[in-house]
Amino acid sequence: MELATQPATVVIWGGFALAFIFGAVANRANFCTMGAVSDVVNMGHWGRMRMWLLAIAVAIVGANLLGHAGLIDLSKSIYQRPTLNWLSLLLGGAVFGVGMSLAGGCANKNLIRVGGGSVRSLVVLTFLAISAYMTLKGLFGQWRASWLDPVSLDLARFGLKDQSLASMLANASGLAPKTALLAVMAAVAVPLLLFVFMDRRFRANPTQWLAGLTIGAIVTGGWYVSGNLGFGENPDTLETVYFATNTRTIESLSFVAPLAYSLELLLMWTDKSLHLSFGIATALGVVLGSAAWALATRSFRWEGFASLQDLRDQLIGAMLMGFGGVTAMGCTVGQGLTGVSTLALGSFVALAGIVGGAAATLKYITWRAEREA
Repeated sequence: MELATQPATVVIWGGFALAFIFGAVANRANFCTMGAVSDVVNMGHWGRMRMWLLAIAVAIVGANLLGHAGLIDLSKSIYQRPTLNWLSLLLGGAVFGVGMSLAGGCANKNLIRVGGGSVRSLVVLTFLAISAYMTLKGLFGQWRASWLDPVSLDLARFGLKDQSLASMLANASGLAPKTALLAVMAAVAVPLLLFVFMDRRFRANPTQWLAGLTIGAIVTGGWYVSGNLGFGENPDTLETVYFATNTRTIESLSFVAPLAYSLELLLMWTDKSLHLSFGIATALGVVLGSAAWALATRSFRWEGFASLQDLRDQLIGAMLMGFGGVTAMGCTVGQGLTGVSTLALGSFVALAGIVGGAAATLKYITWRAEREA
């Protein structure tokens, strides 16, 4: 399983280091998108939601300043492809939102829980990885490719080379691309930052706002590691490539497809065509970073399923997350942070589906509990 090139090693270890910090910080701050949505829907509390929105704003500013400076090319990412698979993004996002609500957390939260000793989350992640792999290359993938992905919009017909909101503004207004990029970045990030810091309780909670800043910076760092440090000439083919990414292009943090590739690597370890990748390293890094924090603070606890119904709901949720996360090209981190940081229209569509699906399911779960009480 040796890596052929030094840039690949840098990308893998760089991704692992960033994810290790991510796991520790997220464990410390209880960073969880499903929990943030639940707090708003069930209690009207916006603390964790503000933390998530702050991470989004920082990731948007960081990623696009890197792009503006010419250090990375976000147009090469999977999120910026000129074909907008709007049905896959919206439906996949909604299915993922339903799944993470049933499973009590998204892929990222379950990785953090595994680090904290949750055997339950290990089972959830195993079924998520199976479902994700089936959606990438198996039965579910056939359904996705035949029924959902063909429902799309070719943005090239409108003179657009990618899905970036900045490209759309430049095309419509005649602004220079870099000027349009800064304008859209400010139009999205500044209102988010104002909303986040207008709350006195949030400003007085350094754990949450420091976590939001750190996580947003980590997503930015992921783009730099894969898109700058990992961009170079392949010594075998002399082609310019992105090293050690499963998509073979620029990436930052995302966890659903990488879990599928992790499962594939474990099952076919002797296949010399398979290697460690940025995505696999980041999934492992989150677990170990969370474990390090749990052990350091003596909060590590073994945890299992509470009941048969809990087992059933979480396994169903895991399968839905695997299908939805691959279909929507990302999870709450993969689309909600990484994708949105590119200002891609499709990422906002997927994010709307995730939040909508989660909110509706949480409402249903509350209604079901009240009915059974």
